[in-house]
Amino acid sequence: MPAFIPGLELSRRFYTEAVRPLLEEVAPAIPHSAARIGSGSEVLGYDTARSTDHEWGPRFQLFLHPHDVPRHAARIRHVLAEHLPKTFHGYPTHFAPTGDRDVRVMKLTNGPVHHRVEVTGVSSWFTATLGFDPASGITRADWLATPTQLLAEVTGGAVFHDGLHVLSPLRTALRWYPRDVWLHLLACQWQRVSREEAFVGRCGEVGDELGSAVVAARLVRDLMRLCLLMDRRYPPYGKWLGSAFARTPTAPQLTPVLTAALAATDRHTRERHLAQAYEIVAHMHNELELTAQVDQATRPYHSRPFRVLRAERFARALTARIEDPALRNLPTVGAVDQFIDSADVLGRPELARAAAHTVTPAARPRLGSPMKP
Repeated sequence: MPAFIPGLELSRRFYTEAVRPLLEEVAPAIPHSAARIGSGSEVLGYDTARSTDHEWGPRFQLFLHPHDVPRHAARIRHVLAEHLPKTFHGYPTHFAPTGDRDVRVMKLTNGPVHHRVEVTGVSSWFTATLGFDPASGITRADWLATPTQLLAEVTGGAVFHDGLHVLSPLRTALRWYPRDVWLHLLACQWQRVSREEAFVGRCGEVGDELGSAVVAARLVRDLMRLCLLMDRRYPPYGKWLGSAFARTPTAPQLTPVLTAALAATDRHTRERHLAQAYEIVAHMHNELELTAQVDQATRPYHSRPFRVLRAERFARALTARIEDPALRNLPTVGAVDQFIDSADVLGRPELARAAAHTVTPAARPRLGSPMKP
């Protein structure tokens, strides 16, 4: 392989230097947009040379107007297959199948190029990727039923050309939650912490240090996701959670504390580091001024000798500031990836939406209504 080029830069050059000249020859009058968004480590900016072993390379989405897709998409795909260079900046442009029918890898070919220029329409692509078309408005149901990983993928990456003048506005609309939805999700994330913060001590008290460590790890993950939500960043799935958290303003202060909590071999040390982490994140909450100041000091858990924050206090304070009664009266379970942890569900929009519609009444389509950012 040649020297590594970050995937977004490679795809930008591929569009500009290889694909766009062909489009200008065979379809000069057809408006289009071009972007590298959707799944892939390069979209989030986390790709390395290791990423080149599958589903990575010179690739992007080519969006056409809906009425141009049936008329021109097949011809454009064929022209690209026949006339694209076999390699681009040293990387093969042909993607060959592997044992997994959904996974392809770059490979040299002597025949037509099986390229990864996805020729599609904007609305159809968003509907397939998210489970809804944001051009029709984004409802409360849509926000609650869409995993943050998917939202990160469609708002990440880069737009190389927006001749349709549609793609960039839609990405802007999806960039972050409306205020009330954001407050609700923050409240639900605090509620997750409150449900387990006493268990670190309780497990250790009965001699279950392994169980105590597992609970601590869950709490660390919940705090990391909470910090990302506070920083208005969509938390990615597990592989990239630490990488995303490292880019938050609080990471330099909080990372050593969370690392110490994970490395602790006894519940007292674990609890001490977590208590410090709770107070740092509680201070972050107060700095946001989304609610009245909430006491950020840790305390005993009722009459039991376990050090906790009583994180439900922050959840209640946030819920009290929500203006939308439908959201304010919801149970504090949150968006779909706050109560489901299955990658097989969260990676499939139709399953994620079905789960959200079942658990959260406000996520049912019939109760959804477009919301302003």
